[in-house]
This record gives sequence, structure tokens and C-alpha cells, in this order.
Amino acid sequence: MRLPLFSVFFIALTIVHSQDKYPKNVFANPLDIPIVLAGTFGELRSNHFHAGIDIKTQRRQGLPVYSIADGTVTRIKISHWGYGKAIYVAHPNGYTSVYAHLQKFSPEIEAYIKKEQYRKKSYQVEVFPDYGELEVKKEAVIAYSGNTGGSSGPHLHFEIRSSVTEKPTNPLFYGYEVRDATNPTLVGLFGYPLSEDAQINQNANKIQLNFTKQSDGTFLADKVTALGTIGFGFNGFDRQDMAENKNGVYSVKQTVNGKVHSKYKFETFSFGETRYINTLIDYAHFGKFKQRIQKCFKDETNKLNIYESLYLDGKILVQEGFDYKVVLEIADIMNNTITVVIPVEGKKESLKREKKILKTDNYILANKPNSYDLDAAKVYFPPSTFYKDFFIDLEKGVDTVTIHNNTVAVHRNFTITFDTDKFPKEEHKRLFIARIDDKGNLRHNKTYRRGNTFTTRTKTLGSYTMAKDTVAPKIRPKNFKPKEWLSNYRYLSLKITDDLSGINTYSATINGNWVLMEYEPKTNTITYNFDDKIENETQCDLKIVVTDNVGNSTTFEQTFFRK
Repeated sequence: MRLPLFSVFFIALTIVHSQDKYPKNVFANPLDIPIVLAGTFGELRSNHFHAGIDIKTQRRQGLPVYSIADGTVTRIKISHWGYGKAIYVAHPNGYTSVYAHLQKFSPEIEAYIKKEQYRKKSYQVEVFPDYGELEVKKEAVIAYSGNTGGSSGPHLHFEIRSSVTEKPTNPLFYGYEVRDATNPTLVGLFGYPLSEDAQINQNANKIQLNFTKQSDGTFLADKVTALGTIGFGFNGFDRQDMAENKNGVYSVKQTVNGKVHSKYKFETFSFGETRYINTLIDYAHFGKFKQRIQKCFKDETNKLNIYESLYLDGKILVQEGFDYKVVLEIADIMNNTITVVIPVEGKKESLKREKKILKTDNYILANKPNSYDLDAAKVYFPPSTFYKDFFIDLEKGVDTVTIHNNTVAVHRNFTITFDTDKFPKEEHKRLFIARIDDKGNLRHNKTYRRGNTFTTRTKTLGSYTMAKDTVAPKIRPKNFKPKEWLSNYRYLSLKITDDLSGINTYSATINGNWVLMEYEPKTNTITYNFDDKIENETQCDLKIVVTDNVGNSTTFEQTFFRK
């Protein structure tokens, strides 16, 4: 699209001003390949904003990952999910770089972390080396790219944070080049009647708006008739050149008759506020359709600091007899912009659809504690569990209880407590609290036991029940057979699975010595690397014990030989 020369100059000046706060040509590329993004900074994720950029690694693992500057390793964390294998490097200029989903670390760092893993006899560890204990140089290899943790494919998750506040900032402000001449994509446009008397197109409920692309590249919505306080929202995505990934946009500006009503951008945020993403999006729509509508107005419960400008919290007061020109400018960080024009006529009309309000017997006051007895279980909501007051739908049951549905966002944990008196005492140790998902499958919830009382803490609404797991996990070798010679093997690999409550712990020894098994839950695989050199005899007696979340345990024993 083409923008007026003044608009282009103004937007470019704003972006340059933002980027001038950050050092350029100081940091090296964390990979020695062109930066192609699979994910952008601030991208909308489940209950959080994306804190870095995801750099594609050409569908490969094992690419060298370089320190972007001189520094010292301040944190190493290895976990089954989340960031997987991650390393944090503090730099003298006040920034910390983060590299995640790694396959492994450089030899020196790998030796350091493995020593800790063997000392703690745990694959999952988190350590904070003393400052200067593990120094690295600019462009030194510190790790190799991988697919560990919550990654859905090989890539490098890369962040730059303040070493003082730990707030992440958009890494593209630091001079990294990403080829991007592609405009964001508009998928849907929505109008929201917000006040009691508000209406849009004779509707008192959220309504989807039609729009068409004009010859100049702008998008024009069909004329809207409205009255009262209203707001608008959109769903869309951005793409960079050389990638098909549907990534997040960088900034959104809304003007009404030329006056800025709201403007926000994803330059930085704090981890403490990131869950308030649930107030930026239309969470009820997301719960039903798995589409994230970004609201161009700010709810009263929204505590995000991403807003650069707000007037009337981005809401629009439409009066009868007046016309309004609402313009949305949706841009990526390279200033590729789409413009959406929404003409609004202030007009009072008879409603075709009255406001829909779900009313139940129970009303939640979000800033107060709320407790309910649902027969099979009791539920307790601490203050501020929810963002706003609402009618909650609760279903009692003999075995199963239903606590509303996934169209309401939860901000903090609430507690569900079951009494297990009706179960024989000998069964108690195999019981756990399970959530029933949309497909009817049972999902284990971490369960705390105190006598006959079983409790779980969760941020997920839905149906819960008591479940029993009496089947032990299964263990199966993947790359070796009994009494096989493995002298030329680099690693041992086994598959471990559990049919219900899930894997809780696993442990392995060779000839009685504990060995490190790396667990990849996405593939249900545990792996021992022979480079650890724990086995020191020709005959190696392997023993693996795997326990599920209710204590069912399986022991696997097998002998192999190695010179």
C-alpha cells in the first residue's frame, strides 16, 4: 500500500526513535546463517507474550550457537518442557542474552552442567554459576541448536533482556537484519458494543464486520451504524520474507476522526504482566474458536504497559447524528503497514438482537474469595482468580464436577478438593485428580494427598473427576538387544510410556552407577550418551526404573557388552 509522504516520515521517525535507545552493531549474530523468523517478539501465545524471536535453523539441529558478545554465563536451565536446554549470558553493557531449545552446550559448558546433573542425579537442573566462572567471548560457540523443551520443531529461541530488570526487549532493535517487505494480513474485523445502551448494526452483542480491499491497498469496512460506547478488534498475522509462518504484528494504532484513541506496540514488557495478555484478546472468542482477536480498546482490568497512547481507553462514544471515521494501522517492525478504515454513523435503531447474558445461580466477585460445594468436590477461588465479575456455571456431581468452561480466562490458581471416603483405602494410593479434556480424555493434574482429601491447584476451567491408574509404565529398548556388543555405539536409547497418569520419575544405573538419561517427552525417549564413560567393565548391567504419577513402577534390566 502507499501512504502519504508525511505519514511515512512520521512512522519512520517514531520507529527510529524507538530503536535509537538500543545499541547497534554491538551484538553478533547468534547463528552463522541468515535470520529467518518462525516467531516474532510479543507474539500472542497461550497466557503469555513471546519473549524473543524464533530463528529457523533450516529444519536442522546441531548448528553452532554463538555468544553475541563477551560475557559470563549466569544461568543454565534444563527442563523437559518450556525452554528445554537454555543458557543465559550477561554482557558488560547491561544486557543478558538468552538461547533456548538447545541440543547441547559447548564442551566446557557441557562438562560443567553434566557435573551438576551427576551430582544431583537429575536430568532437570537449574544452576547459577558465579559471575566470571564461565566466561565466554564474542562469537565463541556456546551451544548447538536443537528442539528440546516445548519446541514444536528445530529452531533457536533468542532473547535480549535487561540484566537489571530482566525485561526482554525486541531483539530486532539491536541491528539484526531480517528480510521483510511483506505487509501484515487482516483475517477478521469485529465490533463490540460496550455500554449498556450500545448497539452496532442493530446488535447489542459482538459482531463481525465485512471489509473489502481497495485499489490503493487499504481495507474498507462496510458502513457501521452504532450508538453508545463501542470498540473494535481484529485478528491477523504477519509474515516475513522467506517464511510461511504466521507471526505476530508489532504495533497497532487506532484513530477516530484523526485523533489517536489507542496505540500499542511490542517493544518490551515484563514477565510479571505477561499473563494479562488474556485481557488484550477476546478470551471468550479464543476459547470457542482458537482465534485471538486483539482488542483496540483497553479493559479496566488490563494492566499491560504496552500502550504508548490512550484516549478514553481506546473506546469510542458514538452519538446520534454524528459520523466517525475509525482508522486502524497495523504494522510490523519494518514498517510494512495495512490500513483499515471503518466508517461509523451515529444512529439509533431498533435492536434485532438483544444483549446475551449468561445468568446462573452463582455470581463471582473477582476481588473477593469464592467457595462452592459441588458434592463430589469443593472449589475455592482466591481473590483475583478472575479478571472480572461474572455468572459462573457450576455443575454438581457424584463423581465428576464441571467448573464453567474455557471461555473465561483465569489469572491465578484456584483449588479443587475431592473427598475419597467412598473409595476403598487400598485404592487411594492409585487415585489422582484428572481433568476431562474436550475429547473425553483424562489429563493428570498434580494431586496433593492428605488423609482422605485429595487436592489440586489449577488455572484451567472445565470438568474434573477422580481417576485410578493401576497400570505401570512400559519400557522398550529402541537401538539395542539383550547381550549385544555395543562397542561402536554412541548412545543407548529407550522408549518409556504410560497409559494414564503419565511419567513422574525415571532413573538408570550401569553396574550400579547412576547414569544420566536425557528425557525427550515429545518422543517418549530416554537416551544415555556413552561419552559420559560411566561404564568401565566389559559386561554392563543396565537397570532402569520408571514410575508414573501415582507410584506404579516398572523395572527394566538388561545386559550388554562394550570394549
